[in-house]
Amino acid sequence: MQEIEKRLKKIRNYMDERKISKAIVLNPENQFYLTKFRAINYSRPIFLIIDLESTCLIVPALEEEHAKNEAYVNEIKVYYEHPEMEKYGTSPYEYLFNEINKVKGAIGVEKSFFPLYLYEEIKKNFDIIDIGEEIKKMRYIKDEKELEFIRKAGEIVKIGVEASLSIASPGVTEIEIDIKGLQAILYEASKFPKIIITSESMTPTGIERTVMPHISSTTRKLNERDIGIHSRQAVFNGYRAELERTFFIGKPTIEQKSAFEIAKNAQEVAIDEIRAGIQAKEVDAKARSIFQKNGYGKYAIHRTGHGIGIGVHEEPYLRFDEDLILQENMVFTIEPGIYIKKIGGFRHSDTIIVHKKKSEIVTNYPRDIESLTLY
Repeated sequence: MQEIEKRLKKIRNYMDERKISKAIVLNPENQFYLTKFRAINYSRPIFLIIDLESTCLIVPALEEEHAKNEAYVNEIKVYYEHPEMEKYGTSPYEYLFNEINKVKGAIGVEKSFFPLYLYEEIKKNFDIIDIGEEIKKMRYIKDEKELEFIRKAGEIVKIGVEASLSIASPGVTEIEIDIKGLQAILYEASKFPKIIITSESMTPTGIERTVMPHISSTTRKLNERDIGIHSRQAVFNGYRAELERTFFIGKPTIEQKSAFEIAKNAQEVAIDEIRAGIQAKEVDAKARSIFQKNGYGKYAIHRTGHGIGIGVHEEPYLRFDEDLILQENMVFTIEPGIYIKKIGGFRHSDTIIVHKKKSEIVTNYPRDIESLTLY
């Protein structure tokens, strides 16, 4: 696990410079990033403890075999929830404090994720230093293995979107559209040996529902001359790609066609703009200028894009107030959108790998109105 060793070396250098004796990682995404282990259910505490020489994972018994099979750590400690094993320990916190009480010096935690009660308990005896920001920044730039998985996710998500839109017609429900794409993705994934694949989607349809950018699919049936936004992410071995398309069931109205073209143009301008060396806010400004020039500025109610990788939405963000200079191998969605009452919502999204010159579109899929006018 060469990539894990590199990440641990970097976080240990950070710890050493700040005299952090042990770091406690609770965020499941960060645990996956640093160990390759991620459980499905986090109702039971799981702690990753890192010191300058070793790593320890504290897990409940039902995750013991999973952790042994996947976690790249030096030690696994298990706590139990059944009486037959009570004598071996039932509290993850007992294990945690046994570990940190062995040392002197500061304790590192992810301040933005760490529970307050635990923070206050540790603070009684230790100085606390944030490590969450450092891990977050480490995740900004993807390594070659991460990019490989994101590209694979991009290939698979296109198959899902194509399958979903192939059945979009009057009488079909939003949920049926989602199911069709999921079936196609799982079938495609079955061709790969020993991979983990999942997919998430939403397909709000109709003038009233498409103006709500984040809303779950329902049993609403599509009508003739309807509008919809199909949004899908595929996750390949823990890494994501996102693809979204606005579509029509039959001929759009004049107002809808105009808004669609403006949203499409805004996205294409942002895709052309994004590259290493510019500020994140410059990408947002390029997309937003298209909306503003056409009188739609007040309807562009969210950022132009977000980071993507392990998480559904990751920092950094392509926002009007984000000064960050983009670097090669950052990965973003580009998804400027407008949401106009009584007309509808309009948003395409593509996953982009940032390069020095022309950036790479991972999710190339038709975005023109002719291709997306269905039925």
